[in-house]
Amino acid sequence: MSQGARSEGQGPEDCFATFPATQVIPLHVKIRAMLDAEPATPPPDTLPVAQVRALREGMMLRRPKLDELVARVEDRTIPGPGGGIPIRIYTPHGSGPHPVLVSFHGGGWVLGNLDTHDGVCRSLCHRSGGLIVGVDYRRSPEHKFPAALEDCSAAVRWCAERAAEIGGDGTRLAVAGDSAGGNLAAALALALRDQGGPRLALQVLIYPVTHYAFDTASYHRFATDYGLTRESMWYFWKSYLASPTDGGNPYASPLLARDLGGLPPALVLTAQYDVLRDEGEAYAARLAQAGVSVRCTRYLDLNHGFIQLAALCESADRGVQEIADALRVAWDR
Repeated sequence: MSQGARSEGQGPEDCFATFPATQVIPLHVKIRAMLDAEPATPPPDTLPVAQVRALREGMMLRRPKLDELVARVEDRTIPGPGGGIPIRIYTPHGSGPHPVLVSFHGGGWVLGNLDTHDGVCRSLCHRSGGLIVGVDYRRSPEHKFPAALEDCSAAVRWCAERAAEIGGDGTRLAVAGDSAGGNLAAALALALRDQGGPRLALQVLIYPVTHYAFDTASYHRFATDYGLTRESMWYFWKSYLASPTDGGNPYASPLLARDLGGLPPALVLTAQYDVLRDEGEAYAARLAQAGVSVRCTRYLDLNHGFIQLAALCESADRGVQEIADALRVAWDR
């Protein structure tokens, strides 16, 4: 991987960077200690989904947070295809209208909510100067594919049409998501392109799920002991898809899309110690091959979920800052 290079229709190798700028580095000592201290949990498919959520979300909520200052936080509900969609709006300091980032939380389409990702949204609001809209989309297994994607689409369209009501500028619109949220952001960018808009200034894909498959080198090398496991991903996919054949749908597996041309610029962040590393980077490479402006950074001492660990280590905080910087640039174009 080349350090710090950017792709503007160049070859796929040119879009990659690493942080720190080295090739071999162990998992951050604070993250290793955190993982070792967390209690072992039973395999998720042996527990009721409510108990899985309580255990996993409890761990996320107990992790240290930065709690960066914003001007205002508001919870409200907007119309959606399956009923009301809860959203949380983070308004930055300063005069508006503000550019808008619609954010989709991770958690394997099963876990996560507005509270688990509250700290991330606050940080991005504070650092980017954008208005952040967190979306509490319908989760699996109660609501199968494409329910979550439909909710995310409804939220983006609502923001594009009615941003002025919340102090936003619907013409400067971006999407972001981590893990399953990154999958939803990537799939939504595809869907909006196919459906004629609204236009996105940037898609931020944070260690995204891009392919219904479990056979990459990173899936085998980091299958256990680094937080997200191969077994958990199998459970999440089984919970999300109504049928295994849905895994071949590009809106579930964006890496399978035949044509990635015409998509919005992308920032892709991956982690060295993550089962999803290789499929995220493969998607970035395909975007570059299709002529999409893309930057992909692999964080070498981090694992899956690092975007929520900015209060724990500098590398994770650097990831949050990279996103905020990319948003500012995209919104100013």
